[in-house]
Parts: sequence; C-alpha cells; structure tokens
Amino acid sequence: MSWNEPGGGKKDPWSGRNDKNDPPDLDEVIRSLQDKLGGIFGGGSKGGLGNGPSMKGVGLLAAGAAILWGLSGFYTVDEGTRGVVTRFGAYVNTTQPGLNWHIPSPVEQVAVINVEQQRFIEVGYRSGGGQGMGSVPKEAMMLTKDENIVDVRLAVQYQVKDARDYAFNVLDPASTLKQVTESVQRGVIGRSDMDFVLTEGRSDIVLAVKSEIQAVMDAYKTGILITSVNLQDAQPPEQVQGSFEDAIKAREDKQRLINEAEAYSNDVVPKARGAASRIVQESEGYKEKVIARANGDVSRFSQLLTEYKKAPAVTKQRMYIEAMELVLGRSNNVLVDVKGGNNIMYLPLEKLANKAVEDASSAPLISHEPVSLPSQPVKEIKTDVRASSRDRDVRGR
Repeated sequence: MSWNEPGGGKKDPWSGRNDKNDPPDLDEVIRSLQDKLGGIFGGGSKGGLGNGPSMKGVGLLAAGAAILWGLSGFYTVDEGTRGVVTRFGAYVNTTQPGLNWHIPSPVEQVAVINVEQQRFIEVGYRSGGGQGMGSVPKEAMMLTKDENIVDVRLAVQYQVKDARDYAFNVLDPASTLKQVTESVQRGVIGRSDMDFVLTEGRSDIVLAVKSEIQAVMDAYKTGILITSVNLQDAQPPEQVQGSFEDAIKAREDKQRLINEAEAYSNDVVPKARGAASRIVQESEGYKEKVIARANGDVSRFSQLLTEYKKAPAVTKQRMYIEAMELVLGRSNNVLVDVKGGNNIMYLPLEKLANKAVEDASSAPLISHEPVSLPSQPVKEIKTDVRASSRDRDVRGR
C-alpha cells in the first residue's frame, strides 16, 4: 500500500511520521473535490481521475449557470431615475422606472441616472459647507461696458432632461456647464453698465444668463435643463468699496432733491394755472363789457344821428348843452349871473382841496357815467345860454 492511498496513514517515505495535526496535502484536496463532483454527475472513481464528468452532468451545470446568468440581468429602476442600457459600450435604449431586464454583463451594462435631482454649480464663489461664501476672484471679477470691474457671484441649478444625451454626448456635463456659465456671464456683464449691474438690472441679467446658457447647452446636446439662475451678489471690488458708497450716497441725494423739486412743482404749477385761468376769465369778462358798452355807444350815436338829420340846429344845441353839463358838472366852479352881463366866477378853494383828496382816495380816475350838477347852477347856466341865444337872435333881426 502506498503512503498516499486510503488507509496508508498519511505516512510519507521521507519523514516516517503520522502527524494528525499537519495540514491536508494539495493532491488530497484536488482528489476529494473530484470525488464529490463525480458523485454529483455520476462518473469517476474515488481512487483516481477516472473518466471525468458525464455529458449529462456538464449540460446540467451549463444550464444552471445560464439560468443564474440570465437572472442577473433583472434590475429595478427607481422613481425619478432612468436606466441607460449599453451593449458593448453602444447605446441600446432608455428604461423607465420599474422592473426591467437586460442581457447580463459583459454583453450589456446599465447606468442609472437621476433625472429629478436638483444639481447646482457655483461661479465666483464656493459655499464652504455652511461657513459663508468664499470668493474666487479668478471667476468673480468681470469687466463692465463702461470699463469698471465688478465682483459677481452666480449659482445655477439644473437637472437632467435627457439621460442618453447626459450620459454620452459630453464627457463631464457639470464642468461643461460651469465653463459655459462663466463665458455667458462675462458676455452679459460686458454688455451692461456698472450702475445697471449693481442696481436695477439684476433681474434682467439673470434672465439673459439663463436663456443664453440653455441655448448653448441645447446646442451641445448635453441633456441638461437649467431650472434657475441666482445672482448671489454683485458689488465693486473691496479696494474701491468706500468710493462706491460715496457715489451711491451722492446719487441718493440727487434723487431726493429731484423728488423735492417735483413736489414743489406739483404744488406751485396748479396754483399758477388757476391764477392764469382766473385772469383769462376776468379778461374775457372785461372784453364782453367793453364790447357791450361800445355797442351801446354806437346805438346811442345812431339814434342821435337820426335826430340830428331831423333838426340839426336843435340837436346841435342840445348836444352842446349836455356836453357843457358833463364838463362843468365835474368841477366846483360856481357861475353867478349879474345884471351887467359879466359872469363872476367864484372858486371855493377849501372845498376843491377836500374834493381832490376824496377823489384820489376813493373815486375812479375816469368815470364813464355822467355826473349830475346841482340843479340851481345848471338852471343858471341854461338861463345864461338861452339869454345869450336871444341876444344873438335880436341882433340878427
């Protein structure tokens, strides 16, 4: 019996020992494995390699392996994700959420991509894990249209809209998006003035940047959808921050003065317009009054002309008397008729002085209404005029 046959006691010809604690020999392990396989598939002897496994056993083994390999092709796609199936590296199809199957590896591979996750990139700063924003001057410093430098910090949120394009068309979609964002942002800022960027132009800048980024990413077929663009901060560099604050204060003072001037204008202009309207209305009233008076004078003179044509001498005499009555009625001269034929003029100086003071203080300078003379002087004047007329008539005869 050889030393390595069953029952040989595991004695080798070199040591002559029988140590039960020694590790099993490699040949013995191989032989034991062969015996077990032979028992399963019905072939082979326990004492040697024998004739190997039968064809039936090999078929069963291959069938079992094929079943296990096929079962390994089942996979689950979660909600909000898509499965991109490739065959030897080439795109095959995109699977929807649920249980799916593909030809197992190494023939086909599946890459599961989340299409609902909100991803983001930062340009000009880094969030720093909740410890504030750390500036990245190389990305943040930008030149405006009026040749000023501003520090702009931008955040872009995006998600995957096409899993195939996202997986195959661009090697690093996030890096590509960041480079495109920085380029577009510099272009938009370069077309704007500094005041526009720092004040009222923020919303317009955000809309322009978002639109241009989406256009570029669609042209590259990256499969990315830009959901939002946030302008985190826009300010001048720290070196000129003080001067810029002074400029802002001056601009605010200017606006305040403009507002005060507009308020004063809104208060004064309506009053001036009201006064002008009142003056115009008074002028229109005066105009109508003068026209009416003139029309009345015309009517009176027309009537007088008619009477003059009928009796010229009488009309002329009456006009003369009325004129003298009007003229002499405005003075305080007193005419006294005496028998000698010479009239004596009596001037009451005290009354004249008092009358002048009263006229200057109360009476209008020009009166369009006739002033009535006292009855006695008028009668004396009329008597004197009639007497003179009679004398002329007597002389004429």
